[in-house]
Amino acid sequence: MYRDRGSGGSRPEMGQVDRKRINAALDKHLERSSPSTSRALIGKEKDRSSAQSMSIGGKPPPDLAETKRSDEESETDSEESDVSGSEGDDTSWISWFCNLRGNEFFCEVDDDYIQDDFNLCGLSSQVPYYDYALDLILDVESSHEEQNELVESAAEMLYGLIHVRYILASKGMAAMLEKYKNAEFGRCPRVYCSGQPCLPVGQSDIPRQSTVKIYCPKCEDIYSPRSRYQNNIDGAYFGSTFPNLFLMTYGHLKPQKMSQSYVPRVFGFKIHKP
Repeated sequence: MYRDRGSGGSRPEMGQVDRKRINAALDKHLERSSPSTSRALIGKEKDRSSAQSMSIGGKPPPDLAETKRSDEESETDSEESDVSGSEGDDTSWISWFCNLRGNEFFCEVDDDYIQDDFNLCGLSSQVPYYDYALDLILDVESSHEEQNELVESAAEMLYGLIHVRYILASKGMAAMLEKYKNAEFGRCPRVYCSGQPCLPVGQSDIPRQSTVKIYCPKCEDIYSPRSRYQNNIDGAYFGSTFPNLFLMTYGHLKPQKMSQSYVPRVFGFKIHKP
């Protein structure tokens, strides 16, 4: 499993948001793993200080062997707790990436789909450090420490290009269906749409052209996501085909078109055209 989660790079033209997210993820990982180690060190310092104070006062400890044995047991317990904590925090790169703040629109792509070379046809020429990036996504150990930030950025781009293909397949569309039912893509800001859940859409299928938008099936218009983190996601990672194909696949979820429109009034009276 890939453990160094927080050393990723930033997207060249999408701002520094990715670097901040990666650093924040590293800080959280360090905060989770540090408390047990710090407690163990504090305990050792207390043992040393108590031993020194007893030796200075002229009263040796009652049983030096038992004290040494207890210290070794406490060190063993602290080491075991540290190991168990690191194993509990060990997650796959895909899960880590999809759980980053701002990446709520992404679904987790199956490893079997990524390992099928047919599904990745043509991506090697679009993504730099393709082999290293693929190994990073699949949690395969490889030596790319010197260019870790570049590989991390390439892995994010490669995953996005794989993601846009995966959500057009049956498994990927089913995963996006669950997100749509939970309104994880946001709701339409228009009043007459009554909080209609939206779908992610890209205005271009070419990377680095535009950011992701949300499409309302009711008023058939697109809007910018409310979160500023989501506003930095590349729209090509969702593509311009997904919303239409999604509504064709799940036709029962397609809402009726908005029939009611805004009627201008003055003191309750309709305003007629002159």
